[in-house]
Amino acid sequence: MVVFRKVQSLVWSLTFVGLIATINHSASAEERNVSIDHEGLTVNARLVTADDSSLSDNAILITHGTLGHNGMEVIKGVQATLADRGHNSLAITLSLGLDNRSGPYDCKVPHTHKHLDALDEIGSWLNWLKSQGANTVTLMGHSRGGNQTAWFAAERQNEQVTKVVLLAPQIWDETAQSSGYEKQYGAPLAQVLSTAQGLVDAGKGEDAMAQTGFIYCKDAKVQAASFVSYYVSDQRMHTPNLIPAIKVPVLVIAATEDQVVKGLPEAMESLVSSGNAQLTVVDGADHSFIDFYAEDAADAVDEFISAE
Repeated sequence: MVVFRKVQSLVWSLTFVGLIATINHSASAEERNVSIDHEGLTVNARLVTADDSSLSDNAILITHGTLGHNGMEVIKGVQATLADRGHNSLAITLSLGLDNRSGPYDCKVPHTHKHLDALDEIGSWLNWLKSQGANTVTLMGHSRGGNQTAWFAAERQNEQVTKVVLLAPQIWDETAQSSGYEKQYGAPLAQVLSTAQGLVDAGKGEDAMAQTGFIYCKDAKVQAASFVSYYVSDQRMHTPNLIPAIKVPVLVIAATEDQVVKGLPEAMESLVSSGNAQLTVVDGADHSFIDFYAEDAADAVDEFISAE
């Protein structure tokens, strides 16, 4: 089923009243930072507990996008609006190979992280949630975090996970990736990837490649194995390809003005028609679902989680 949502125009007075009500209601939610040990690294998260609720009632585990963190506007907005609807959430900051990481990743810092490292960290946070009484968890991920969330749900089935929400999840096309890389960095991706793969095959995956275009970072210092993990040709990088293997209900939320993940509704058509997933399209929203578009996204999540 495809659901279209559109934020209606509001006169200023009603907008003001709505904002005040939201602020007052959000103030009743409890927010605190949490840290755990993951493979020798301290990893951080922000737990938001709705008023008169506990993790034994419900929990949503949220993973951010590429080189992001849990303080990004899209993540904080979604947590606040979900709390308004009675949902508890834990927004994690992936370590990306760094100890006690917070805030955006500095491109000057060498890259040793890999795309699939996130799966182990999601697993660690699920264990923590279980220790806090959360026996049922909805997994949620935004952008690249949506792909990592879907990958976890598809290949590491966990009885705690009862539903999956993918917010503007990553889609992938090898040709588009190659042309985009060359346009951004002025070098053929195939050539750089071949160099990195050669080092990995020679047992030198930890060797650093200097002055290399990597994700959002120009002239980065990146381990060969890290480069391969993000750019290897793997159909699982296309999130819709993972969804048929997920054994719990899946909701995908797309944005009509998304300039980062373009063509998501079209990529979801066969999965929706076959019943493998539900799709909500937020009219007017961009990739970050800011302001009132976060409300639309939260409404969709609330209805999805609450449905039998």
